[in-house]
Amino acid sequence: MADGHVGDTAMVNTMPLIAIRTDATSKIGTGHFMRCLTLANELKQRGARIRFVSRDLPVYLRDMLATKGIELALLSSEATENQRGDLAHSHWLGVSQQQDADDTIQALSDQSWDWLVIDHYALDARWESALRATAKRIMVIDDIADRKHDCDLLLDQNYYSDMRTRYIGKVSVHCQLLLGPRYALLRDEFQKLRKKVKPRAGSVKRILVFFGGVDADNYTGLAIEALAGVAIGEIQVDVVIGALHPNLSQIELACTEHRYLCHVQTTNMAELMAAADLAIGAGGAASWERCCMGLPALLVALAENQIEIAKALDSIGACVYIGTEETVNSSTIQCAMTNLMENHDQLKSISEHALSLVDGMGVERVCQEMGC
Repeated sequence: MADGHVGDTAMVNTMPLIAIRTDATSKIGTGHFMRCLTLANELKQRGARIRFVSRDLPVYLRDMLATKGIELALLSSEATENQRGDLAHSHWLGVSQQQDADDTIQALSDQSWDWLVIDHYALDARWESALRATAKRIMVIDDIADRKHDCDLLLDQNYYSDMRTRYIGKVSVHCQLLLGPRYALLRDEFQKLRKKVKPRAGSVKRILVFFGGVDADNYTGLAIEALAGVAIGEIQVDVVIGALHPNLSQIELACTEHRYLCHVQTTNMAELMAAADLAIGAGGAASWERCCMGLPALLVALAENQIEIAKALDSIGACVYIGTEETVNSSTIQCAMTNLMENHDQLKSISEHALSLVDGMGVERVCQEMGC
């Protein structure tokens, strides 16, 4: 059952009606929510009415939706039946797929929706089939290709060596596939700034550290430790963390101690990436932001689904993959950073390959494919 519900059943609405089902928690992170918000903002600019349906959403993200004039139906966190599922990420949901489907149907029952967009690893074809009567068309945003989908459009914005075959048998032959960084959901500031950035050349003058909006295992702190152990001279270091980072105060203190700039819940990530010469971060959705800005990066895979992406990017010279959370320590980061900073030709090559992958127009392409 929905705890909060926004909507006026009396209003006659000719604008496209689009619902988005996604969550953001300390386990899930904020990446799924943020890319959905990017899509929602573009759709709203094109005249659509948007409603997010979420079970778990931090207050600051709820406020973000309200500020942008986007509706939110907040589902109850109370499970009414057995919540264990058979998907690898079932624990992300907190309830069973059936209960979530029932709750979502109720949260959307006041309108006939043109599109239902789902970005959630804990939902599959069973949930999607149950929602068929709620929306004319269904779109799924996925990265891991580990389950079947009942959808009309599937978006996987990541780069993989097996990109063209990974969804065979997981969607119907009638499902349209949008695959690869050409469809990366990036905010419009990335597209605008991309016109001004050039491949990095020469010595590194500015380093950006960003390990995602949550970074539960504090790899930000590990990167700060690594940087502090290397003589980087007058190089400026920008450290970006989310408002809910579990070690926020310690990171702010460490940045003050080492004279690094700490940015909490920043709204100018594109500018920071455009200004940097080298990034240290995770191999998630931020990979496409960095590529769009031509920013060379040392990548750490903090989740299983990031390993394949980081390896694929490394294989085409668009980043340097340094390992997983089990294998990376401060010495690993120091060694990779020193080697790359001393190799100006490699830095430039990585920057050029990254720029060639992402042009920043992905969200426009997705909206066009949706007919909006």
